[in-house]
Amino acid sequence: MSQIMLGAACVLLAYLTGSIPSGYIVARVRGVNIQQVGSGNIGVTNVLRAVGTVPAVLVAVADPLKGVLAALLPLWFGLGPWWAAACGLAVVLGNDYNVFLKFRGGKGIATSFGVLIVFSPVSALVSLFLGIYAIALSRFVSLGSLIGLATAPLLQLLLPGTEPAYTVLAFALALLGTWRHRDNIARLAAGNENRLGRKADPKLDRAEDVTPPG
Repeated sequence: MSQIMLGAACVLLAYLTGSIPSGYIVARVRGVNIQQVGSGNIGVTNVLRAVGTVPAVLVAVADPLKGVLAALLPLWFGLGPWWAAACGLAVVLGNDYNVFLKFRGGKGIATSFGVLIVFSPVSALVSLFLGIYAIALSRFVSLGSLIGLATAPLLQLLLPGTEPAYTVLAFALALLGTWRHRDNIARLAAGNENRLGRKADPKLDRAEDVTPPG
């Protein structure tokens, strides 16, 4: 198998790995269709609000793991950093635009972290710390996510010896994650974004945290 065919196969497998709907599956085990409660998003935040802490923890572990596996796959096959970066982007696209859920999905933050922890552990961990700190201060998950997203590529530029492909990937993931948070950004600007700790309420606008299918 040529390197191009092998690389393309890895990218496809990475996308399918990202498309494993962790939040949807965990919620279904509890008898809940996560796409029909709360915000309708399959990510950790909506699972926490709508299903509970233990299911949310399971999703918080599973989603980064998808990113880790997809990032390691091309490295196991000896492919170069650009193929690895392509797989990293593909797994997050699979999470965000899930082929099994009519191209709806999550925001990709946890999966992006899983990718970055393989390629750029320092920037990933610093971004995680700053994101969690921002959430703890503001109780806005979206704000913490956006701060973490912005931090990673900037650190990539500052750290010596960083592989250019992984820096490009970090910027691509930041742009993708910001796009997926566009509704949250509008609500933050308007002062009506929901804070962490609010339980799912079917009377609330179901557009919250939902990004239209891509």
